[in-house]
Amino acid sequence: MASHNENVVTHNPFEGKNGASMRNQATDAAVGFGVSFVFFALMFIIATIIDVAS
Repeated sequence: MASHNENVVTHNPFEGKNGASMRNQATDAAVGFGVSFVFFALMFIIATIIDVAS
């Protein structure tokens, strides 16, 4: 009788070799939030500098 282990990640043939990512998604979300926040903050700062200079 085969043992059932719920922690095993099954292989999806459509993902290719090592398709399942084992990284923490909270880390990826935090990096994405940080990068977008810095981008829009920089856009706001540049627009404020242009507004004050004109």
